[in-house]
Amino acid sequence: MTIDAVPSPPVSALPVIRRAAAWLCLLAPFFYLTYGIANWLASQRAHVPNLAFGWESAIPFYAWTIVPYWSINAFYALSLFINDTPTSVDRLAKRYLTAQIVAVTCFIAFPLTATFARPETIGLPGFMFDVLGGFDKPFNQAPSLHIALLVIIWDHLRRKLPGGVRQVWHVWCFLIGASVLTTYQHHFIDIPTGALLGLFALWVFPHAAPSPLAGFRVTTSEKAGRLGRYYAGGAIVFLILAASGVFLTGYALLLLWPALALAIVSVGYFGAGREIFQKTADGSVSLAGHWLLMPYRFGARLNIRYWTGALPARTEITEKVFLGRFPNAGELSDIATVIDLTGELTAPRHDAKTTWKSFPSLDLMTTPDETLAAASDAIETSRPNGPVLVCCALGFQRSAATVVHWLVTTGRAASRDAAIDLLKSKGRPVHLPASEPKRTA
Repeated sequence: MTIDAVPSPPVSALPVIRRAAAWLCLLAPFFYLTYGIANWLASQRAHVPNLAFGWESAIPFYAWTIVPYWSINAFYALSLFINDTPTSVDRLAKRYLTAQIVAVTCFIAFPLTATFARPETIGLPGFMFDVLGGFDKPFNQAPSLHIALLVIIWDHLRRKLPGGVRQVWHVWCFLIGASVLTTYQHHFIDIPTGALLGLFALWVFPHAAPSPLAGFRVTTSEKAGRLGRYYAGGAIVFLILAASGVFLTGYALLLLWPALALAIVSVGYFGAGREIFQKTADGSVSLAGHWLLMPYRFGARLNIRYWTGALPARTEITEKVFLGRFPNAGELSDIATVIDLTGELTAPRHDAKTTWKSFPSLDLMTTPDETLAAASDAIETSRPNGPVLVCCALGFQRSAATVVHWLVTTGRAASRDAAIDLLKSKGRPVHLPASEPKRTA
């Protein structure tokens, strides 16, 4: 009797397996070491506060949900091996590491304790709770690292699984997320703060794109620096409100969301640029970009309403080319192409007959020449297909500069000043400087 040799994995898979195994050998001890240290430091304190709401006492305890709760450990390791290239392994591992470092820093800086009294459990759930209790103390609460890792792993595997299995995966992830409450491991406020951390890790290391921080260069623009300081100041205000308000209500921690959004925008002005929005050519944004910057985007929408509420949504400049504010879905029925200069806003739902072309740029900043040129070319090539809407948030600067560039480069206006005068003659307010005087030696 002979024993068949076990076939070796395909050669193409070996680099992924080796890289995943190497990362796992680093991440596993790092996790247990840092998590344990944070727990131990909290246990040395005379008093560790808690953030629990009265209604949480009504949350039922389901012993069996310890199974989905524990399952995240398996998915944590397995996900490293479910990758196509070593680079994608690195990206996932860096997401893990980011969430771990930020969460443990929070656990050490302001530890919290869980106040649940867990009932006695028997059988397999009882055994699993006993094993968990031997390592996991009731201190590492907000942000929930369990939830942060769940967001990361969910996003990773949903891209890898086929349709039917993907639906099962969504349901199982919901059970994992709910289990942090039904196993009495976390309080409610730990969940949104953990989700925020997970999304931040996805944002720092996005799928199939460089990190928005990879090209950071400290700006030399005085205006960009000033705007960056304004947004950073807003972030600090929300951070202070969250820290001071938490003594009145745990919900104050939700103010960390706008604080983080404004901090990210400030980084964009300080030197990261439009990449912070993670906006694509079709006007959509990444999952992390969508949720993390939602408070900022909400403020931008209010700003649009305030400044343009009494103005027409768009104004025809010439030859079915319109200049206007950022449209809503109901304003696109007769538009064939949208030339979008915003970085901060996402395209609304629109019919397939409307083509969306995005050229992201920072608000209130001079639009780069290459962006103006590309957007201007898009106007000209899109005109034969039907009406074209050129928009930014308000329709006063970025989009106006683009239309001016198009008018001049296509010979429809003799000069920049003439193009600006044309826009103004149409009744559209624009905020563009006149042509700069030529410098003399």
